[in-house]
Amino acid sequence: MVLISLVASHHEVDLETIARLSTSFSEVASTLSKHSWVSGVIPLSTCNRLELYIEVAEESDVERTRRIALAGLAESTGIPAARLESAFQVFAKNDAVHHLFAVSAGLESAVVGEREIAGQVRRAHSEAQAAQLTSKPLSKLFQSASKTAKEVGAQTSLGERGRSIVSVALDLADDLAEVPLWADRRVVIIGTGAYAGATVALLRERGAANIGVFSSSGRAAEFAAKRGVAAVPSDELDAAISSADVLIGCSGGDFQVQASSLATGRSRSGREARQLTVIDLALTHDFEPGVGQLPGVDMLTLESVRMAAPLEQAAVVEQARDIVDSAVEEFAERNAAREIDSAIVALRSHTMQVLDAEMAKVRAQHGCTAAAEEVEFALRRMMRQFLHIPTVRARELAAEGRGQEYVDALESLFGLEVGERGDTGAHASQASCPVDAGAGAGADVETETRHSA
Repeated sequence: MVLISLVASHHEVDLETIARLSTSFSEVASTLSKHSWVSGVIPLSTCNRLELYIEVAEESDVERTRRIALAGLAESTGIPAARLESAFQVFAKNDAVHHLFAVSAGLESAVVGEREIAGQVRRAHSEAQAAQLTSKPLSKLFQSASKTAKEVGAQTSLGERGRSIVSVALDLADDLAEVPLWADRRVVIIGTGAYAGATVALLRERGAANIGVFSSSGRAAEFAAKRGVAAVPSDELDAAISSADVLIGCSGGDFQVQASSLATGRSRSGREARQLTVIDLALTHDFEPGVGQLPGVDMLTLESVRMAAPLEQAAVVEQARDIVDSAVEEFAERNAAREIDSAIVALRSHTMQVLDAEMAKVRAQHGCTAAAEEVEFALRRMMRQFLHIPTVRARELAAEGRGQEYVDALESLFGLEVGERGDTGAHASQASCPVDAGAGAGADVETETRHSA
């Protein structure tokens, strides 16, 4: 099996595109899971990234899986396929493992060290399980990623304040504010996506009570009703913006507040002398750059938030990356060991079947006689010796990262199909008259194959 991940994040894609893609992301994941070569799929969707983790049968399946996924997203969203080609990165095998572990630990976030992402990774796994999309290896991958995130949180100070893009932006706004309490500030949010939802939640925690939400797509009323804030109609937007103390943009859509209209509105309302803090969290900008040049206006952008947040955390980022690197290495070793265990069990099962077939012929000719017992004892002792070197060699190759070579050799030489350890049980002897000595020898074979090193 081959693990791949398709990744579109804030590094390459604007937030509005991510929002559009997210509407059909789960549907595309479900469609992918129905293909015969796909064993499992887990979609991960957050406010600034979309990722698909997919287990496919062969390396040759990677490219067609990618094409099918992007074609499905293009068809359902109307976004040109050429644009999606550049938006999504592809990671495979250990690179995909490393990427997920780093994402879960907050190392790939816009604000390095944010802790929200760890919970989003856990929810993605739980939802995929509930939808019966995942596979055993994918579940182990996501469980290991969550464990790694906890280790980073426990062993480093990275993200100890639970920071996110929004919380850092609000901290910066506090530093600039003339009105000390959020309860006394009028806030207008542009956008109704995940960022907007996180913004409302954090504003509530800080005591903000006067919150209005505008959406150029018309979703403001529904969004506001669910969160207990006020929806701002289009015909009241200019007045709401002009009277605000804080403007927060997290849409990244086609709508953009122009500097000239904001200046005019503030002048008409007599608020041009009052401080206004503008927070633009959209990669494509909800506010014209000239807004920040207006008198009395302080503007914070996503880039300024990024620059401000990691400074005091920079000293522990390397430590966190070391933890992630070690976790990836351990995960790869465990996977190799599981695969080798499956290969050893498959080889043992095959040889035991051959032995049982031969013993059936002996018993058919001689019955359950002392001679038959001696033959079986000798064959089982010989089989134990025969399996010793292949078992030892399997462990050695697995330790060298060459376990797949061993599996390929078994499949080629014996025609075996090596799967998960749980799918291939130890072969049960078909002897019609069990022999104490023979049974003991058989147990020795099993012990040899499982524990030789």
